Amino acid sequence: MPSNLAAADQARILAEALPYIRRFHGRTVVVKFGGNAMTDVDLQASFARDVVLLKLVGINPVVVHGGGPQIESLLKQLGIKSEFVQGMRVTDAATMDVVEMVLGGAVNKDIVTLINQAGGRAVGLTGQDGALIRARKLLMPAKDKPQELIDLGQVGEIESIDPGVIAALEGGGFIPVVAPIGVGARGESYNINADLVAGKLAEILRAEKLVLLTNTPGVLDAQGRLLTGITPRQVDEMVAQGTLSGGMLPKIASALDAARAGVKSVHIIDGRVPHALLLELLTDQGVGTLIRSA
Repeated sequence: MPSNLAAADQARILAEALPYIRRFHGRTVVVKFGGNAMTDVDLQASFARDVVLLKLVGINPVVVHGGGPQIESLLKQLGIKSEFVQGMRVTDAATMDVVEMVLGGAVNKDIVTLINQAGGRAVGLTGQDGALIRARKLLMPAKDKPQELIDLGQVGEIESIDPGVIAALEGGGFIPVVAPIGVGARGESYNINADLVAGKLAEILRAEKLVLLTNTPGVLDAQGRLLTGITPRQVDEMVAQGTLSGGMLPKIASALDAARAGVKSVHIIDGRVPHALLLELLTDQGVGTLIRSA
């Protein structure tokens, strides 16, 4: 009897997913992979299987990843001190070498391997490959004196994205895995916030959805309660009130820009939940906050 019940549950879940699969078939979903999901072995495996399943049912996932903890670990091993300004890593030449080594090398290849082991066909690339992400130096306004600009070194902001490389990979049945490193006009490398890269990619690719994995249940109100569905206007109000701050700000900025640029929905979800991606995209329940474009 238990096995029959288990089989019935599986059949019900598959039937529940069918309308979502039909609705999103052939569409692109950009996923920012970060937080605990990147460092917990079981969560890594469930994420990889989720991405492969999406591709197999006709949805086109594009993965963008960070790697802050891994960068920090290698910097410490090398005796290089980290410095942050308003949540952004100051990136001198030595730090940039580490960023490229970690993001473009170890982390990117690990994610590609995970997806391939799960039965997918992933290809790793950085913004330098095919001149995918053109960038320029980011000069950040000082917090107390906005008229003063802070030079963070080789930290970049996105100038343009060429979707041709991604389109070619998607058309060939591959899953792109993108490290957030851009290239400047003179060939210099820039470290770019992964949330912002994911959001801009979603805009340029005219993605159906942008999904940001976090270490929180989603967007929380002032009382710490999960907000399952909000509009860009409500987000603006929460930022103005100071309800949203810290590491959530780049995610919110990315989410709002994408929603206003035509991405139909943005999901900020709890990456600590196994199979969070499938739960949010292919079930009625979901595991985070949905921000609709309208």
